[in-house]
Amino acid sequence: MRPGPRVDSVTAMPSIRPIALAVIRRGTALLVFEARDDVKGETFHRPLGGGIEFGERSEDALKREFREELDAEIVVKKLLGVLENVFTWQDRPGHEIVFLYAAEFADPSRYELDEMKILDDPATARWVDVRDFLDGGKILYPTGLTELLSADQ
Repeated sequence: MRPGPRVDSVTAMPSIRPIALAVIRRGTALLVFEARDDVKGETFHRPLGGGIEFGERSEDALKREFREELDAEIVVKKLLGVLENVFTWQDRPGHEIVFLYAAEFADPSRYELDEMKILDDPATARWVDVRDFLDGGKILYPTGLTELLSADQ
């Protein structure tokens, strides 16, 4: 899930968090996890991935996150885009620079699973049809990803 605002260790000011997320598809479905913002009363979805550590390349961060979250190896393909995501979650401000990559599971048997338990979080990853996001039936974050997927169709 999204943490509260990242704070710079020197200035104690909120800072921008760089993250890398994977767009992994199974046919017309996208691998995402579901989360809830109780303050907004909103349920949303987001692709898997996470924070980029200092000195770590975004592609390497993505591979590490998948090992930590699903105990899975992925093959990172092309960079689909970079989005700036300014948001509030649970009434706390956040600001992310999001590197979005097309990726695939190294093990094809992963595509046979309808859901995968995220190991370091209470959430579960599931395949959701991209059309559910494109038609506005479900919310997909980060903001701008739906448009990127629409252009990619």
